Amino acid sequence: MASRPDDDLWALAHAERASLAADLATLDDDQWRHSTLCGEWTVEEVVAHLTAAASLNQWQWLRSIVGARFRPDVHNQRRMAEHRGTTPAETLERFRRVVDNTTAPSGHTPAYLGEVVVHAQDVRRPLGLSGTPSVEALTPVADFYARRDFAVASRTNAAGLRLRADDGPFTAGEGPLVSGSTLALVMSLAGRAEYLDELEGPGVSTLRDRLSPASP
Repeated sequence: MASRPDDDLWALAHAERASLAADLATLDDDQWRHSTLCGEWTVEEVVAHLTAAASLNQWQWLRSIVGARFRPDVHNQRRMAEHRGTTPAETLERFRRVVDNTTAPSGHTPAYLGEVVVHAQDVRRPLGLSGTPSVEALTPVADFYARRDFAVASRTNAAGLRLRADDGPFTAGEGPLVSGSTLALVMSLAGRAEYLDELEGPGVSTLRDRLSPASP
């Protein structure tokens, strides 16, 4: 029996979660407290957020966001605190329990795969960990990010640019070219300016301007 597209995407998400969990098992306490590419969150907080994201169905998410008065930051902070353990080891064990979950607030499966691959790099890059998501996992995320603003303003960041991966099949858009690895494209579309130097082409300056903090 042929698998459904969502089945394939969830299988990729499960593989990426398992890969991240393996990397996390090597960390010491100082590394768990290290900063990440995800705002002010530490490694442990990002992992707790990923556990929360893999644990909320549509109605649980709706109750949480309504309870937060539709403030995503408040919602995320509350759910992150709920799923964070009393020690990094407990936080990791909670994450391991959801590695194979297919729970999500909506049917936008590429977005939830994207959450895993982006946050994994939010953790790995500052720690100097060498693991990277597979191009197979990154390509549907790049396609989704180029077409839609969801949890990140990716479509807005990509507007008027031609995107082309040099290590996979991803292409999208029209305009000045931005090329590079699928990972660098995904992370840049997700707002991680740290990956811009890995991209090439006349459109990179436009993307850089879009990701630069607004002047006060």
